[in-house]
Amino acid sequence: MKRITLIVCCLMLSLASFAQKYDTGFKQTHRLRISGKTTIMKGQLTYDGEEQLSMIYSDPEGDYFIIDGTQIKMNLLGKKATVDSDKVPMTKLQRATLLNCLNGNWEQAAKDNNAKSTVNEKLGFRTVEIASDKVVPRGGYKSLSITYRIKDGKVTRLVLEDAVGIEDTYEMQ
Repeated sequence: MKRITLIVCCLMLSLASFAQKYDTGFKQTHRLRISGKTTIMKGQLTYDGEEQLSMIYSDPEGDYFIIDGTQIKMNLLGKKATVDSDKVPMTKLQRATLLNCLNGNWEQAAKDNNAKSTVNEKLGFRTVEIASDKVVPRGGYKSLSITYRIKDGKVTRLVLEDAVGIEDTYEMQ
């Protein structure tokens, strides 16, 4: 019994270590597969490891994407909106996927997006590939690629491709 309790405690500590806090610069490449149009954006990402995420863009200046609990506020590429993700299922899924990826909970991100994951480790990095060969839930992602730095569990690269062919690549500094 003591051995089981010790194992459970170790597992909980290792999972808790993935709850990351971020304050880093990032570059986002937004690509439309159909047209091939690509937009490069840069900014500062701040994440409290829970329910508060802000991406404040310096290029284009004035753009932002903020998760504050269930509220999502954005001004991206000329489109401005505020949404309560609990009231819009596709936004709730996108919010959950992003936060799960940042926290190292890729298994849940895969499950939520009706997908399977594979994990590879090489040269101090863990890369998780998530892909679905099934119908993707509305607002879900067809594929995700997440690269974590093994020494601290932080995401260094995140690629999200939705079902209609919009691909966003985030590279953290």
